[in-house]
Amino acid sequence: MHISEFDYELPQELIAQQPLKQRDASRMLVVDREKKAWVETDFASLPDYVRENDVLVINNTRVSPARLVGQREPSGGRVEVLLVRELGPSVWEALVKPGARLRQGARVKFGDSRLRADVLDAPGNSLRHLRFHYEGPWDGVLEEVGETPLPPYISRPAGTTPGDRERYQTIFARQKGAIAAPTAGLHFTTQVFDRVLARGAQITEITLHVGYGTFEPVRVNDVAQHRVASEEFELCEKAASTINDARAGGGRVIAVGTTTSRALESSVNAKGQLEPARAKADLTIVPGYKFRMVDALLTNFHLPRSSLLLLVCAFAGRDLVLQAYRHAVYRDYRFYSYGDCMLLI
Repeated sequence: MHISEFDYELPQELIAQQPLKQRDASRMLVVDREKKAWVETDFASLPDYVRENDVLVINNTRVSPARLVGQREPSGGRVEVLLVRELGPSVWEALVKPGARLRQGARVKFGDSRLRADVLDAPGNSLRHLRFHYEGPWDGVLEEVGETPLPPYISRPAGTTPGDRERYQTIFARQKGAIAAPTAGLHFTTQVFDRVLARGAQITEITLHVGYGTFEPVRVNDVAQHRVASEEFELCEKAASTINDARAGGGRVIAVGTTTSRALESSVNAKGQLEPARAKADLTIVPGYKFRMVDALLTNFHLPRSSLLLLVCAFAGRDLVLQAYRHAVYRDYRFYSYGDCMLLI
């Protein structure tokens, strides 16, 4: 399939620039894959679609303040850095702007100069290598100097706000290591969780640290040739057992987000059961893939031609998904990270 088959028109004004005041007040489009139909509701009604013995699987990764804004020494030119992956002690792979103009050996300072970085490689790659110099614990320095790495389509004149540090995290975020939030989880409140449990369902956690690969553009025409970079994940023995038991008892596995789906599908053995794992998820899910573990999927609305949209289309079918997207556009749903959501059942 050609990547152009996964395009759709989206008015700029439908891209959510701010989160709603109440997390569970977002709208939710419930798409029935078998009936090829959908109904409109709100996220607070999610428990109504959960059955006894189902298991809701959430991603407890926590977003690091991985965006750094600094000045090149000695010119003072602005430099933006997004930390992507730690390569070794004080050495990081990062997206850098303007990466093409920073030569090997260039130095950048951040904040009150407590943090500095040397560029280790020459221009040419989309990701650059930086060695950082600082005093004190790295996490403390990053919390002080770093900013919440909001996606580039959230474009505000004043940039990020202190409120983003809390609002661009799920309420269950615990394991630090992501450069972006698992956005399907942003809608949850403790009240929604309580109602899910009251339905006789279970809730369990996995960890997948959302990395640059999730958002890297699809650069091939044939989607079958696309590969998503690996991301670190952990599926503990307790979570695997909970999910396997739920399935054996006739319950459904409801994945909260594409990241959760990727971790689960990466952990299925030949018998169709989950095995505990702490590894790198290197599975790329595109149309034609047959899901072996995920029975229902909660997800936000994704960018055209993106790997995330490809995954959703693999789960529910391209035609149905794009029809639902067109309906959401027509009904003025809010799109992307701070936007509304879909439940695919």
